[in-house]
Amino acid sequence: MRTKNQVKMERKIHLVPLGNIKGWVLDTLDEQLEKTFNCKVEIHERMELPPEAYNKQRNQYFSSLILKKLHSFIKPGKQDKVLGIVDKDLYADGLNFVFGEAELRGSFAIISLARLRQSFYDLPEDETIFIERTVKEAVHELGHAYGLGHCPDPGCVMHFSNSLGDTDRKSMSFCSRCVQSLEKIIRQR
Repeated sequence: MRTKNQVKMERKIHLVPLGNIKGWVLDTLDEQLEKTFNCKVEIHERMELPPEAYNKQRNQYFSSLILKKLHSFIKPGKQDKVLGIVDKDLYADGLNFVFGEAELRGSFAIISLARLRQSFYDLPEDETIFIERTVKEAVHELGHAYGLGHCPDPGCVMHFSNSLGDTDRKSMSFCSRCVQSLEKIIRQR
């Protein structure tokens, strides 16, 4: 039987900055994601945003195309997850914007920092609010990559965020039901 530490060592989350991401943001995510998912986190070298993902009419980047490009940049281990981090506004098919996107039960996820900043809404910056939002979105999208769906509990990090207010209301943690589901998923792999 494997111990908790052996399982931890087998799984890894790869953080991939796309474009210029501040080191303190990556370091904070490293620390928080290691605690939340009980696994090693590795920060990779910066990757350029694929220019073909940019939509000039929308002034946004197409998140699904960036996810596909991540596949060619890094080959994760069987139990690993990859989180791309961009500081540009993202959109997905049929949506005005997305805070992030993930392959459900896949290996890849992406988050955008752009709309998590107070300055996006012409408000004074607040580093505390920004990093809380960033951690929530990172945990949420990685939760999807592990196989979790949206949770009906508005306090759970897996609750759907239709607006920034939804993100601000939820916690950075999984509810007990999502914790049990995540533990079951990880044990099965």
